[in-house]
Formats: sequence, structure tokens, C-alpha cells
Amino acid sequence: MTQSGEPQVLVSGKHVREAVAHCVNCLTGVSAAQWHVRAGNLEWTCWETLEHLADDLLTYALRFGLTSPIDVPRVPLRISSERPEGPANVIFSDKQAGPGGLLTVVEACGGLLATVVDATPSTTLAPHVFGASDPEGFAAMGVVETLVHTHDIAQAVQRAWEPPQDLSERALARLFPDVLITDTPWSTLLWATGRIETPDRPRRTNWRWYGAPSGRG
Repeated sequence: MTQSGEPQVLVSGKHVREAVAHCVNCLTGVSAAQWHVRAGNLEWTCWETLEHLADDLLTYALRFGLTSPIDVPRVPLRISSERPEGPANVIFSDKQAGPGGLLTVVEACGGLLATVVDATPSTTLAPHVFGASDPEGFAAMGVVETLVHTHDIAQAVQRAWEPPQDLSERALARLFPDVLITDTPWSTLLWATGRIETPDRPRRTNWRWYGAPSGRG
């Protein structure tokens, strides 16, 4: 516990902003043609993957705009896809604004999530497909989504990229209590989210995180 009696926060809006800033820095300057190649092992293009990330950040934030988030299974926005195999989103970037515009959308959505989770009482719960979670949990989800999807895109556009180990360590501690950190927190997060295999652990084909408040003291 902190001196004020509040539980120590592992992941906050500050960490969401940090993750998004590293994403934007990594992907700034990627050529227009490269955005149309497939991202990592996903079925989506790099452009679609980054739009999906923006969509995640936005919809996580919107959950906490309600008076009682836990009573509303989902904010009833219209969901659509631009092609059958593409992601189903509520938000799309204006293609006329180019890659720079898409990165601006991601930064704005990340900033919105960061602001909302820091302003919401820590006891507030909102629904998620893996179970109800608190603002800290949704901040951690935003960090994970940002880090792993930046990795997916960086792989495809052949950009070397590795985020600060602290971000991965915090996300693992908050959402993956079942995962033992081996090698580095970043490589462990990639393994935990099914991105890589290691000599001791085969690649995960079915994985999830655990967002329920942990009651840390």
C-alpha cells in the first residue's frame, strides 16, 4: 500500500502514453507502400493492424465514459470492416491523411485512454471479453496491444524495435500472473501473446490475459 492507503499502481496512463510514443517513433517514416504488406503473422495489413490498435485504445477509453460501465456490456457503436478479412472497427483513419495521419489517430486514442484511466476511480469496473477489469487493467491492456502490434508491424517493414523492458514487465505482472519471466520481460511478453517460441516453450496458439483486479496490497 502507499502512504495514502491506496494500492500501488503498476500500470497507469503514463505507461499508455509511453507505449504509444514508442510506437509512433518506431513507425514514423515507414513508406506508403510498406503499409499494405501483411503485419507479422496476422491476416491484416500493417495499416489495418494500426487501425485496429487505435480502435482498441478508443473503445477501452469509451467504457469508462459511462456512469456505471459494468452495467453496459458494450457501447453500441456501429462496427464495420473495409474488406471481409480485415479487422472490425468503429474507427478508421482518413487515408487521404496518409501514414502520418494514421499515427496521429493512434496517438490521440492512446492519449484519450491515458487520460480516462487516470481520471476514473480505481474501484470502477468495466466489462471485457476476458472478464471485468479496472482502469489499471485496461491501461495494461492498452500497453500490451500497443507493444505487440507495433512488433507485428515493425517485423513486416523490417524495422528493428524493442520497447523498454519496464513496460513489458509491468504489463506481464498485471495481466499475465501465470507467466514466468524468462530471458527478458519483452521476449516473455512476445511469448505470452503467441508471437514467438523459445527453446523451452513452444509458441502459444491459445492465450489470454487476466484483467480482474488482483487486490494487491
